Amino acid sequence: MKKIFLCRHGQSEYNAKRIIQGHIDTDLTPKGFVQARLTGERLRNENIERIFSSDLRRAYKTALVIGDVLGIDVEVDKRIREMHFGEWEGRAYEHIFTYNLDHWQNWLKNPVACPLPSQEDIEEFKNRIASFWEFLLDIKQKNILIVGHGGSIQGLICYSTGLGFEHLWGLIHSNTGLTLLELDESNLTVQIRYINEDFHVDMLR
Repeated sequence: MKKIFLCRHGQSEYNAKRIIQGHIDTDLTPKGFVQARLTGERLRNENIERIFSSDLRRAYKTALVIGDVLGIDVEVDKRIREMHFGEWEGRAYEHIFTYNLDHWQNWLKNPVACPLPSQEDIEEFKNRIASFWEFLLDIKQKNILIVGHGGSIQGLICYSTGLGFEHLWGLIHSNTGLTLLELDESNLTVQIRYINEDFHVDMLR
């Protein structure tokens, strides 16, 4: 049995300002660094053997802090960076709620049928997520941590379980929320043991 832990990055500067990021490369806030440290402590007894991270700073620095706690180096993989949100990157949520609310709600319900303007092609996004998952299947280590973004870690859930990508945004993760996937290597089936566990950062709410 292989355990794959999925972790969304800590609070970023644009999270705090309520601005859409996507590929915009923002840093962690002080709170984000503390969340990352607490996540490392939460994972201390999980026997993590390898850590993979998105190349974007908010994920990479989260992974570095966790890796520091666990004594593990971080390996960067661009395939697990966030989806590119096209023209909406850099927009404040309040602006979208005022001028594009219907589109926003339809996109959350089904990002396959209702993509954002000039958004990353959903099939290209799915293909890079699938490529990374297939890479994970060949890794000999049994306990792996992936530090990414809402889109990328939820994409891994959708792909590995056979859930359609139209459900991508129904799998919400808070900052440093953890999900555990258990992979039966004999038949490649996946079970979700828990999703968006974040009690380790309760003291910061």
